[in-house]
Amino acid sequence: MRIGVPKEIKVHEYRVGMTPDAVREMTSGGHQVTVQTGAGEGIGLSDDAYRAAGAKIANDAASIFADADMIVKVKEPQLPECAMLRPGQILFTYLHLAPDPAQAEALLKSGCIAIAYETVTDAQNRLPLLAPMSEVAGRMSIHAGAHFLEKAHGGRGVLLSGVPGVAPAKVVVIGGGVVGSNAAAVAVGMGADVTVLDKSLPRLAQLDSIYQGRLHTIYATAGAIEEQVLAADLVIGAVLIPGAAAPKLVTRNHISRMKKGAVIVDVAIDQGGCVETARPTTHTEPVYTVDGIIHYCVANMPGAVARTSTFALNNATLPYTLALANKGWKQALADDAGFRNGLNVANGTITHPHVAEALGKTYTAFAA
Repeated sequence: MRIGVPKEIKVHEYRVGMTPDAVREMTSGGHQVTVQTGAGEGIGLSDDAYRAAGAKIANDAASIFADADMIVKVKEPQLPECAMLRPGQILFTYLHLAPDPAQAEALLKSGCIAIAYETVTDAQNRLPLLAPMSEVAGRMSIHAGAHFLEKAHGGRGVLLSGVPGVAPAKVVVIGGGVVGSNAAAVAVGMGADVTVLDKSLPRLAQLDSIYQGRLHTIYATAGAIEEQVLAADLVIGAVLIPGAAAPKLVTRNHISRMKKGAVIVDVAIDQGGCVETARPTTHTEPVYTVDGIIHYCVANMPGAVARTSTFALNNATLPYTLALANKGWKQALADDAGFRNGLNVANGTITHPHVAEALGKTYTAFAA
């Protein structure tokens, strides 16, 4: 199979779809990989390193898209990239279609086969290709929140850990999944007063067992969320329904009554955000303020630590990329029900039920 790896074009996105090691695995299996020049230079992966792994180097994205049977990326294709896709071509990347109808329409028009990292599941119904970036984003969320809590950056002027004689910051994490548990781990490690809300009692019990009283767990009713958010210095939005738009759990009314200078980091922004006042931001302009509350809603947080993120992502995606190349997309998905859940768009139809519901489109089931 001919595999293309274009350079990412989203603002401050330095990750790359395949590392040289991943390329070597593909080329040693008889596949052809073409990488756009400079695709990995932002994280120290040179064109020469890709050549040594067996890749060809192309000068521009257009030639990558024109030649490849499969495009492997990191972030969702921007509209100019969607325009270069063609019928039957495989696109393997993060998509996050639920809050992005423009991208969805462009993918439908292209006729491509779009497989989303974020909706692939494993035998335990976990999200193996989303998990590495969720781990990164969860950990980063606390660092970002601590930074913007500083007075010089518009925050309340609160040190996350406190000091002897002064209470630590109150950190509220909404959602106890991969993002939330990683955020909680860093916040606890920094000495904050941490509360995690979730609707899964087994998950709350697991967190209680791990932390042995070093954080609080609360069942996530509307009343509990309101109470905790209003008391918080830092709120982490870590809610996910695979493929679907995130529910709005923090309302505009909550925002208006929060402590002025408090910070919200909405990690769920890729799926539309779980905060009513959230809108996507970039690493160039990461924050804005509503009613005195700082909102950090960067839609590609792991891009800030692009080298770590790229290698973590490739560790997870490589077996799936190999399966697509070795078997073709139909057989690879037919053989693995969890991988099949990654199919979001095929031949001009929406093929994931949650994505279809979020976009108001007709759902078409996969057919081998």
